[in-house]
Amino acid sequence: MTTADAGTPRWFEDGRLHLGLGIEDTFVPQSVAGERAIDEYALTEHYRCFADDFALAAGVGAELLRWGVPWYKVAPEPGHWDWDWTDRAVDALLAAGLRPVVDLVHYGTPTWLEGQFANRDYPQHVEEYAGRFGARYGDRVRDFTPVNEPVIHALFAGEYGYWPPYLTGPDGFAWIAANLARGFVRTQEVLADVVEAGATFVHVEAAMAFVGDAEAPEHHAEAERLRHQVLLVEDLVTGRVDADHPLRPLLARAVPEWELQWFVEHATQPDVMGVNYYPRHSTELFEAGVRHGGGFADPRPSVDRGTCGLTEALESFATRYGAPVMVSETCVTGTVAERIAWLDESLAAVERLRSAGIAVVGYTWWPLFDMYEWTWRHTDRPRADHLLTMGLFDLVESPDGLRRVANPLADRFRAHAERLDSCLTPRLTHA
Repeated sequence: MTTADAGTPRWFEDGRLHLGLGIEDTFVPQSVAGERAIDEYALTEHYRCFADDFALAAGVGAELLRWGVPWYKVAPEPGHWDWDWTDRAVDALLAAGLRPVVDLVHYGTPTWLEGQFANRDYPQHVEEYAGRFGARYGDRVRDFTPVNEPVIHALFAGEYGYWPPYLTGPDGFAWIAANLARGFVRTQEVLADVVEAGATFVHVEAAMAFVGDAEAPEHHAEAERLRHQVLLVEDLVTGRVDADHPLRPLLARAVPEWELQWFVEHATQPDVMGVNYYPRHSTELFEAGVRHGGGFADPRPSVDRGTCGLTEALESFATRYGAPVMVSETCVTGTVAERIAWLDESLAAVERLRSAGIAVVGYTWWPLFDMYEWTWRHTDRPRADHLLTMGLFDLVESPDGLRRVANPLADRFRAHAERLDSCLTPRLTHA
């Protein structure tokens, strides 16, 4: 990959729809009684198979690859940096002809960081890590996601008590959200300073919607809070939390007034706003007369809103943040036929939005190959019991380790890539 000449449009400015894939990179390396550490690269054997995995992505026509760095392995001890595996992986990724969009934080902190995302020094630690990564690879790697799905971080670690540091309730959410936002801003600022080629930033947030009897007395206050809460980190980092923001009173318990002003003065905007949308999980239902706590212990039921939900999410994020948008994750967990149907339907919805003038610049199927459900962390059962059939390639157990076996979704993805690469494909003229 070469640095674009001065004046050459960046990839998201050239009017094309860029196809991408992702490799599941959840890292929660802390373990306690009854909870195993989870590292999806270890579970899927990506540490061993990384070069072959990148070749698979390139072979089906992907241009972009959303791929994450295992921070806890890069920084195994305070002040100690180990880039050996990451050096080899980045070299192989670029040699495959892919353009990486690097997830710097995809859940999980180093094991030595007490309190994890609640630690008051978290922002300076993540800034140092990002700066070192940018200085090391910034001559070749340009596109970054500072934090993947910060709302999920804040919910799981701050409100639901599901991941370390196991805070609970709205106050826990507010503290984790604010600390993530501090680190997010500092990460983007340091990368903008050190990346030789000029960094670009793909902010990525989970699309979450709430339907049903949300106006009922037993649900109204919670539903209103959640609708604003799911955008809180992005609102903070982009300087949108002003005196009239609905969650200002909640934030005031975790963030002093001077720091709220600091966020406004240090607003960091996305070059592209990524939207993670899963049709079977991204919309939650409030039921009349039924109380749910949310999260894994007491989940609200999900409603499949299909491409209507996807279209709504992309339009909403584009309007709110004023940036080009991309589908940064999507898929259905199901049969190959169900996956093919969703690929076709969701891509068609994206192309309709582009025809209507919405600057949708990318589409990412997530993941390239199957992954293992996060519930693996909370059991002692083998990984095979937690397999999620999501990918273009099946993960198949063998005596020599996991094999990646192409299924018909790989051929369908390749066909879409070839069609979109055709000179006949309509391009946005105003992206």
